[in-house]
Amino acid sequence: MYWNENIECADRAEMQRVQSERLSNMLKRVYENVPFYREKLKEAGITPDDIKSVNDLHKLPFTIKQDLRDNYPFGLFAVPQNKVVRLHASSGTTGKPTVVGYTQNDLEMWSECFARCATMAGVSNHDIAQVAYGYGLFTGGLGAHYGFERVGASVIPISGGNTKKQLQLMEDFGSTVIACTPSYASFLAETVTAQGIKDKLKLKIGVFGAEPWTNEMRSYIENTLDIKAYNIYGLSEIIGPAVSMECECQDGSHIQEDHFIPEIINPETGEVLPYGEVGELVFTTVTKEAMPLIRYRTRDLTKLIVGKCKCGRTTVRMAPVMGRSDDMLIIRGVNVFPSQIESALMEVYEKSPNYQLIVNRNNNLDTLEVKVELTDEHWNSEVKEIEMLKKRISDNITSLIGLHASIKMVEPNSLPRSEGKAQRVIDNRNI
Repeated sequence: MYWNENIECADRAEMQRVQSERLSNMLKRVYENVPFYREKLKEAGITPDDIKSVNDLHKLPFTIKQDLRDNYPFGLFAVPQNKVVRLHASSGTTGKPTVVGYTQNDLEMWSECFARCATMAGVSNHDIAQVAYGYGLFTGGLGAHYGFERVGASVIPISGGNTKKQLQLMEDFGSTVIACTPSYASFLAETVTAQGIKDKLKLKIGVFGAEPWTNEMRSYIENTLDIKAYNIYGLSEIIGPAVSMECECQDGSHIQEDHFIPEIINPETGEVLPYGEVGELVFTTVTKEAMPLIRYRTRDLTKLIVGKCKCGRTTVRMAPVMGRSDDMLIIRGVNVFPSQIESALMEVYEKSPNYQLIVNRNNNLDTLEVKVELTDEHWNSEVKEIEMLKKRISDNITSLIGLHASIKMVEPNSLPRSEGKAQRVIDNRNI
């Protein structure tokens, strides 16, 4: 089932024709209306007329998050303020927030893209969708809300947190779709199991995003809640949730590339990499009116998959994000991503454990401690069994990342729970 078959199943030549036309129009608009980009293009010795097609995209300069902060709040807007009908912004925990504006047409495009995504997951006007992403300046809640409404689903705008109320409404209203972060979905699954209410729920579809997650976590959520879990991708600077989405084949996420042109680059050199190679994901927005972005560096590490999917769609797919180039831990010269640790844990733990990575530096030597929260069953087992589990986890992590980690088994419910994005890493080296 497709939401827009003409676009989702277009051949490569037609897609590139659409992209090239929209890219040309966008460049002319930003050159005329955004002083920042006009100066960037002049510095690069480029005018919009020099970009003949999408094949010339590599000639254009990159945009980074600091550019958005330097032009805070509205310096990158390409339309007058009276055309901007909504503002979203990041939390700004590491500096000034990044602000993104939307025209009415931008919002229509966003809900259209999310409708495509929802349809990929099998959501229809027969469903009741519970949106447990945060509402407000964060794009997740409203992005999902209007997208689900676009396909005709009944929407429960409960936002994040308040797990007791989440489960009550899920049971009373008969929610068939849950949309939230995967870490919160894991927490909901844990709570459903503890309360023994799985048989009272009608859930069948999960739409999870806003943070990387492993196939092991997917299996745990699917098996515990008896649903099919789909990965949705987005970032506030581009559009929020709906940049890409998994179909029923779960073989990469289909990018809405008639709106967002993807590239993969070497994060160190900026060189464009071919399809299939892992690197940093870059997007150029070609239909956004309020705040178009040219070659925005997401810092997300993934690869692009080209070719017709078994579902029939022909749009380029992105593999699951393995981490961020700026979130990657380098411990004694070894590149470590939290998702690798999670995968190693779940291979031996058989559940979705709550865990935390603690990085310290002792006598100029980096150390990694992994705190693993035990279940009630394991906590009450014999010491010998706990030590055996601890050794299995340690061996599995060492085998996977080639680095020894100190494993600390902690009692049930002792590590912080997350009702949004989980904070898995505490790096004390920079304190």
